[in-house]
Amino acid sequence: MKIEDFSGKVAFVTGAASGIGLAIARDLLDAGASVMLCDISRDSLDAALATLDTDFNFDGVVADVSVKEELQSAAVATVARFGRVDILVNNAGVGCGHGYGQWQDEHWEWTLGVNLLGTIYGVEIFAPLIEAHGDGGHIVNTASMAGLAANTNFPYLVSKHAVVGFSEGLRLAMMPLGIGVSVLCPGFVRTEINHSERCLPERFAEAFPDPVSAVHSLSEEEFEHFEIRNEEGLDPQYVASLVRKGIENNWFWIFTETEAESMVDARFAEIKAAFDRIR
Repeated sequence: MKIEDFSGKVAFVTGAASGIGLAIARDLLDAGASVMLCDISRDSLDAALATLDTDFNFDGVVADVSVKEELQSAAVATVARFGRVDILVNNAGVGCGHGYGQWQDEHWEWTLGVNLLGTIYGVEIFAPLIEAHGDGGHIVNTASMAGLAANTNFPYLVSKHAVVGFSEGLRLAMMPLGIGVSVLCPGFVRTEINHSERCLPERFAEAFPDPVSAVHSLSEEEFEHFEIRNEEGLDPQYVASLVRKGIENNWFWIFTETEAESMVDARFAEIKAAFDRIR
């Protein structure tokens, strides 16, 4: 479903204290929507809320999206504050993960918990709220170009491929309900994804006495490269403008750049060749 007029619409955005999430919240507010910003960090959320124009209609709620009960409480708070939900943006994500021979169970639990289960829980909890008022709405799930092209950060890779697949199926399920679905697959954007240790829940503190070790599995040279790429990446506000266009026009795929197009082309060429072999 297309949402061309955001006035009177209510959006719930996770991972909203910084980066893409905060940019999406700003863009939707500017378009006339009311927005509940959700983040795991109270301090970061309060700082983000302080940057928003007080003429806008917004509020904030703290929740770890990987904990279903916390996300359910956030939904209750959203309805209590705004009366309804029209747009869900499952944006919260972490960059935890190691390569083969290095990963630990906790890498999988944290990364899949936030990136995948947080997205699933978001739909499970908020989609019925969108469905309930009968006016339709929209769901945006943030994946990554890593959801279409392989790398060796396995927990992150698996989580983002799963979000893409989940979103493809969700689109079919939501279509008869008048609820659109988009999957956002950004490339390098100026965010704090390379410093996800700042969001490490206390339940993983014992497993990661040095939180940085939970995230930075790259060599020093590789990490510096990714830091530079991240710092030189796209402005989150530009990405947010694409997300708004995606909601307005009911785009399923939302890409942010063409740099990874050749890798996606190579992947599909290999798939096509595999079919050709059995003709």
